[in-house]
Amino acid sequence: MRPLVVILALTLLAGCSLLVLALIGVLPRTEETPVNERRPSAGAVDRFDERRAFERLERQVELGPRPAGSPASRALAEELRRALPNGRFEPLGGGLRNVVGSVPGRERTEVVVGAHYDTKDLPGFVGANDGASGTATVVELARTIEPGELRPTIAFVLFDGEESPAGTAPEDFEAEGLRGSKRAAARYANAEAMVLLDFVGDRDLSIPREGNSDEELWARLRDAAARVGQDAAFPDSVRAPIADDHVPFLSAGVPAIDLIDFDFRCFHRGCDDLAAVSPDSLDAAGETVYELLRTL
Repeated sequence: MRPLVVILALTLLAGCSLLVLALIGVLPRTEETPVNERRPSAGAVDRFDERRAFERLERQVELGPRPAGSPASRALAEELRRALPNGRFEPLGGGLRNVVGSVPGRERTEVVVGAHYDTKDLPGFVGANDGASGTATVVELARTIEPGELRPTIAFVLFDGEESPAGTAPEDFEAEGLRGSKRAAARYANAEAMVLLDFVGDRDLSIPREGNSDEELWARLRDAAARVGQDAAFPDSVRAPIADDHVPFLSAGVPAIDLIDFDFRCFHRGCDDLAAVSPDSLDAAGETVYELLRTL
């Protein structure tokens, strides 16, 4: 029994010594890292409000079909302008307009985060994933990031006229569509990077690198996804190139990536409704992009 008594006594003495040292200030003091500077651990990040984003998605679907220039699209644009920080319109001509907001960073250099808010001009097509999901995620990101939190200033651009007009042949999509992003790419030709969110609400979310997307920027996105525990949504694979709103930025020399789950089975079909999308998918995209922006 004596050895056990000796061990207990020594342990108690060591604990008392540490307490005395702490009280007199000999031990170094630790400072808690500010929330915005902590590196998240996988699966333990909750900075993006996917429920609030999903409510905004639902609101868009409630408006019904929203082809470019339609009354529903113009009504939505008014709501989006009010929702975005420093929201404003940038006219495109023909009654179309991009909706633009911004959150100032510590520097004046800009990064563009975008999505399109119009839907394909098809009868009854409400575009819960194709249009509403990217728009909802971009708006929620804009409302989450604090002024001065990030190094670059973030320009949030919601593109009008991404879809080509009704009756346009598929092979003419790139020439007739992407109307809002073509104008924005000229306006933000000096941006450091561009991140496009499209088809990010699919319940069975899987977003490999789209073939046109900048490889280096995509690698940083996947690193960000791993840090926030969302790497399963961004597999280490590449799919065929897609003509989307990031292409005009690439043509302007801006590194750009497209977050798009193009294997979505309801592409331009009536089943692209609320049953096809999930708040969890918006969370995967939102948390990942937020973490990426923190590293740029």
